[in-house]
Amino acid sequence: MSRTTARRDTLAGAATDYVLEHGLIDLSLRPLAAAIGTSDRMLLYHFADKDDLVATVLRTSTDRSVAEIRALPRSPDVRTAVLDLWAASTTGQLDRCQRLYVEAAALGLFGREPHASVVREANVRWVEALVDHIVDAGTSRANAERAVALLDATFMGMQLDLPLDPEDPARSRLVEDLADAVASVAADVR
Repeated sequence: MSRTTARRDTLAGAATDYVLEHGLIDLSLRPLAAAIGTSDRMLLYHFADKDDLVATVLRTSTDRSVAEIRALPRSPDVRTAVLDLWAASTTGQLDRCQRLYVEAAALGLFGREPHASVVREANVRWVEALVDHIVDAGTSRANAERAVALLDATFMGMQLDLPLDPEDPARSRLVEDLADAVASVAADVR
């Protein structure tokens, strides 16, 4: 790996950490550069433009999210897998990565690039990781794909609502109900 590539990777990691902390919508190169110990000119040397930097940050965040899911211990059954995935998705780095994804997806809905393209790429990788986790918990790939369609859409809706009332006691019941529903789909019970 060349020094330039290594430096770019280091800057990408630091920029991702910054964006996970401060958000994407008001991202400005100068404050970002100052926070990570470089200049905006050096960022533009290593990244073609701000859009290239944003796309790289989003891909780095996706890499981290997928790695977190793939690092989860195997769940003993599909129902437990849903509970494990929700617990992981709502804590630590994965929670921050999910929030960044929601922010990028919202911008992508308005056709903003690179958000729309990178979110589409992220969706493919994220769903593959979820499907693999559900398959490992004891169902077929076809059933897991159906189950993950329900799981992912519900998780995304809950991520949108979570900041509004994080202490809502109904949330725990909803996660339990989702676990039951996903387990039913994964078992192909109709």
